[in-house]
Amino acid sequence: MARLIAIVGVSGVGKTTLTRQLCRLGQFITGLEQHEERPYQSLFAQHHQRYALPNQVDYFLLRAEQEMSIRQSAQDGIIDGGLDVDFHIFTQLFFQRGYLSQLDYNLCQRLYQVLRGLLPAPELMIYMTAPFDIIAERFTRRNRKLEIAEQQDIALMHNLLEKWVAERTDIPIIHVDASIHDPDYLSGATAVYKQITRLLAIDQGASA
Repeated sequence: MARLIAIVGVSGVGKTTLTRQLCRLGQFITGLEQHEERPYQSLFAQHHQRYALPNQVDYFLLRAEQEMSIRQSAQDGIIDGGLDVDFHIFTQLFFQRGYLSQLDYNLCQRLYQVLRGLLPAPELMIYMTAPFDIIAERFTRRNRKLEIAEQQDIALMHNLLEKWVAERTDIPIIHVDASIHDPDYLSGATAVYKQITRLLAIDQGASA
């Protein structure tokens, strides 16, 4: 069974860029965020309360399908964000913002717990961080046509991520300082890739 690497961080930190650079260095299958392709994203952007729940359910299922596809492959995979982030960060964010009711949140929690219970957690996590001003500048600069998180959400997302990552003592975590001026991660990706190969080799040896 192929192994799974999750890259996590707030919106705008550079998860997708790092994912693509790592795939240039190694043979990884990817599971990327899909913004314009998802059927509820644009509806949610127009009416948060009405479409937050179906949007989250759709994303949970997408992420589970991506994980299943990677696990069934002969190659290891990298997922940009992922099922855990969609629950622990985005579902929490939308609940705290009032987009999801308590009943909506409870349903998301049930679905997440069932899906994660059926699917093994990632073997490795890469946590990307940078100061707020750098993230805010990058968030504005990327100028996506469809953006769900808003700039004022970044601080709350950071707090949710810090709490969740601190609780993840079950898997190795590579911490990446994304504040270094390397916008395409041309040099940074090489160092991260070396850590990935080392840690996955340890994991493979322990599983043998």
